[in-house]
Amino acid sequence: MRTDLVSEPGAANRPNEDFAAVGLPASGQGGCVIVLDGVTPPRGGTGCLHSVPWFTARLGGTLTELTVSRGDLTLAEILSRAIGRTAEAHAQTCDLSHPRTPQATVALARWSADTVEYLVLSDSALLLQGADGTVTPVLDDRLARLPRSALATDALVDATLRNKEGGFFTAAADPSVAARAVAGTVPRREVRALAALTDGATRWTEKFHEGDWQALFATVAKQGGARSLVDRVRELEAADREERAFLGRSKTHDDATVVYAEL
Repeated sequence: MRTDLVSEPGAANRPNEDFAAVGLPASGQGGCVIVLDGVTPPRGGTGCLHSVPWFTARLGGTLTELTVSRGDLTLAEILSRAIGRTAEAHAQTCDLSHPRTPQATVALARWSADTVEYLVLSDSALLLQGADGTVTPVLDDRLARLPRSALATDALVDATLRNKEGGFFTAAADPSVAARAVAGTVPRREVRALAALTDGATRWTEKFHEGDWQALFATVAKQGGARSLVDRVRELEAADREERAFLGRSKTHDDATVVYAEL
């Protein structure tokens, strides 16, 4: 198999809040891809002593370990346990009930000789390429379906939409949100390759409209394609820095992560 991973911060003067991993068990059977996008909090605090990178590293590390070692658990069960373990690591020092407690989006895939399992929570994306070359996006579009007026203020989002029924869900401190993820299983023979991306990379399709998911996947599947995709996103962001002609970008540059696995 071939893998390709690129993760780049949105700015050189701040840490990357994304997490990415490829897990290949020592048995040589199967593997997994994990991508998290830490949610940057606005000013005003999170009720937590720890940073978003601390949280994504803890959650991502636990997800990697469980996804590789616990084949008897579904991906939703693994995410639930990982959120619980991460919450336990700072429950005594932090207010985990705060709506801005550190949190992340999740894109997760695991494959064996027979199946490919997938899970997506919030606005990271997972793309599955079929045996015939067709690309199927796995998306949790709850956030995208909300009217822009509903996202007018951070306080409104926190009070009525964040990790609330009728809003959207992220991996924060409540293990039960794992049941809200978009998840499923397909036969391994039906998947040739896959890619997991944070929304800083999916801007190529979702914000700048450079091509559809099929075209994005074709770019990533090329040798060095993950790097070229992120570079192209950076060029598009820089060109639109002042005009902001492409709506829905809260910041000029975002952390961008792409993981590609050719099964």
